[in-house]
Amino acid sequence: MEPDASSAAAAQNPNPNPSTGPPPISAYYQTRAEHHAVVSSDWLAHAAAAASLPPSSDAADADAASDAAALLSPGSNGGGGGVIEEFNFWRRKPEAAEAVAAIMALAAVIRSSRATTMMELEIELKKASDKLKSWDATSISLSAACDLFMRFVTRTSHLEHEKFDAAKSRLIERGEKFGEISLKARKTIAMLSQDFISDGCTILVHGYSRVVLEVLKLAASNRKLFRVLCTEGRPDRTGLRMSNELAALGIPVKALIDSAVAYSMDEVDMVFVGADGVVESGGIINMMGTYQIALVAHSMNKPVYVAAESYKFARLYPLDQKDMTPAHRPIDFGVPIPAGVEVETSARDYTPPQYLTLLLTDLGVLTPSVVSDELIQLYL
Repeated sequence: MEPDASSAAAAQNPNPNPSTGPPPISAYYQTRAEHHAVVSSDWLAHAAAAASLPPSSDAADADAASDAAALLSPGSNGGGGGVIEEFNFWRRKPEAAEAVAAIMALAAVIRSSRATTMMELEIELKKASDKLKSWDATSISLSAACDLFMRFVTRTSHLEHEKFDAAKSRLIERGEKFGEISLKARKTIAMLSQDFISDGCTILVHGYSRVVLEVLKLAASNRKLFRVLCTEGRPDRTGLRMSNELAALGIPVKALIDSAVAYSMDEVDMVFVGADGVVESGGIINMMGTYQIALVAHSMNKPVYVAAESYKFARLYPLDQKDMTPAHRPIDFGVPIPAGVEVETSARDYTPPQYLTLLLTDLGVLTPSVVSDELIQLYL
């Protein structure tokens, strides 16, 4: 017996109706997928060049090729299913970030489309893009990845190809290239970050970040001696997950309660954090607690390095903590909350650029002001 429509919708998005009841919990914080965002129109060219950096070893090259092959294997629906189903298929792949899942789902829409003109195809893609964005309206990743793909559609249809079939093939190729580059981005960042990690240093990390983990993993494989202080990352304990992964790699790690950051900062030589998004000011949006860590580090003259893939650069300009689309997550204090007590469920905060030292990206090592200049000029 086929499930009813409401059951199917719940399976696609565990919180499909944010307009009623208590503040909705962002689907991102239920699935722990990564947030990504739009960069520039020539991002692929720059990122492709960065991704072509020689690997540190033959084994690394083989790993990258294996990862790319796994990511780019045909989707479960072969392009014939709905865009949400296709998105969910790619999202379940261990190495596929949310931006890549959205791009692959839209590429599948192109493959299965019966449109005969670019105008028809753009309309069809716009509908699919809007459907993906509505799956989780709080997700920086979904919105930005869909916008990036639509920019490629506009640029291709009006500037590059005269024949529809050639344009359609090019769009599919670009979508798949985006996925391939996204995998190599973390490895490129890890290589560029090694000069910042010295023997005997102590590094503070916050929560779980796949790109930060890649940086530390490569440093350990290069036989660098360092230790890590890792916050617990409440309420979903992502920091404890990070601690477990680091310990499994043989890296000395000490777990901290989130409120012990200032207490422990005098032991720290540098802070490494990831980012949900890098915004036009050069600041970052990341999991709750990043801002206060940066404030403490700045006050004690400790460098704060942000490891972020270049496709996380977003066309956003928050001025304060409340100037962002709210994203909520469940909070479990472990004890009953008294009746009438309000609970803050915001999941992320904004760290202004003046508290960040450098951004380590697959396009190179950037200062926050460089990020701001490039993005502002792009969208004038």
